[in-house]
Amino acid sequence: MAQLSEDTFAFGGPLMSIEQAADLAGQRIRPVEGTEQVALADADGRVLASDVVAGLDLPPFANSAVDGYAVRFVDLASAGETRLALSGRLAAGADAAGIATAGVAVRVFTGAPIPEGADTIFMQEDVTAEEGFVRLPAGLKHGANARPAGEDIAHGETALSAGRRLRPQDLALLAALGHASVDVRRRPRVAIFSTGDELAEPGLPLPPAAIYDANRAALRAMVARAGADVVDLGILRDEPGSLAGRLREAARGCDLILTSGGVSTGEEDHVKAAVERVGALVFWRIGIKPGRPVAMGVIEGVPFIGLPGNPVAVFVTFAFVARPVVARLAGAAHVAPVPLPVRLGFPYLKKPGRREYVGVSLTPAADGVMIASKHAQDGAGVMTSLTRTEGLVELAEELTRIEAGTLVPFLAYDLLMA
Repeated sequence: MAQLSEDTFAFGGPLMSIEQAADLAGQRIRPVEGTEQVALADADGRVLASDVVAGLDLPPFANSAVDGYAVRFVDLASAGETRLALSGRLAAGADAAGIATAGVAVRVFTGAPIPEGADTIFMQEDVTAEEGFVRLPAGLKHGANARPAGEDIAHGETALSAGRRLRPQDLALLAALGHASVDVRRRPRVAIFSTGDELAEPGLPLPPAAIYDANRAALRAMVARAGADVVDLGILRDEPGSLAGRLREAARGCDLILTSGGVSTGEEDHVKAAVERVGALVFWRIGIKPGRPVAMGVIEGVPFIGLPGNPVAVFVTFAFVARPVVARLAGAAHVAPVPLPVRLGFPYLKKPGRREYVGVSLTPAADGVMIASKHAQDGAGVMTSLTRTEGLVELAEELTRIEAGTLVPFLAYDLLMA
């Protein structure tokens, strides 16, 4: 478990960019300790604990990329057609030992080993077959259609580097190298909770003047997708004394404490007082909308992040502020998603000095460029601005008026939560 000092998140600047927030968290938070061996079947999304060095060539032997005929290039005529006798037949998995290749052609199939001496393969559709012979056209390059041993990865080469969050294609590579299991980092344990006397648990009757707790449902899923184990503390009531005790208890069993709401300076924002009772709290004024100051703190050496209370602001600030912290704790190399350009389908006014994110849907224009259309309502509490759109357009800090037709960056929700 990472042990941080109480001034870990101190920041002296007046307004922090999203990149500064991610970089600062990355510098000041250490990955959790501990590794484990897991089967490949359970390794998707886990973070690789150490470099994987190839213990064999991939492919491990020279093989044919096509169905056809293997020959020695030196046996081909310098000009015109070549006629060679057939000698042998090799399918995938067959043993090529002892098969002659000098002055002859060998029938091979895709994946079959290339017999010693042969180095070039003609595709069967380019060859004229006769009884016991084949006629080979001129013009084929030396080495055509032959996969040499180690073409993909050579023995001793680093196949995958530590810190990589494993994907299906990575698992395929590990399997091809003969690995049935892999060494991965322990998942961080992230405690989440909601506070408020007005909150009710979904599935239960809704009392008067109450609302169902939506933010915790989103945070559970986002934390899990970020590669951490969720410790759900449920709904904590607005009682400063009990809140402080639950925070201290969570810090002793988790690597990060994450919540939404309750950390402003109002009289009913009891999380702020509870954190300050058992640890330290600072506010990062991040130039982002939707959102507001994000609370960063330390409780008994464990980092605490307090996100805004509105659900759209929770989604956005988690994606750009909290997710890099979770990735760092997991030992992963967090890579910011790369946006794609789309054409804004509406004019937009904004204040300078902050980056704004607006939920949009996309439709193709006649020239193939996607046009971004804004949801009818886009307040920080309007959840349908997320559920009825496909992603966010990113409007830079220096912009104040963006005209319809302007090309702007677009980030799909799937990319933000990948």
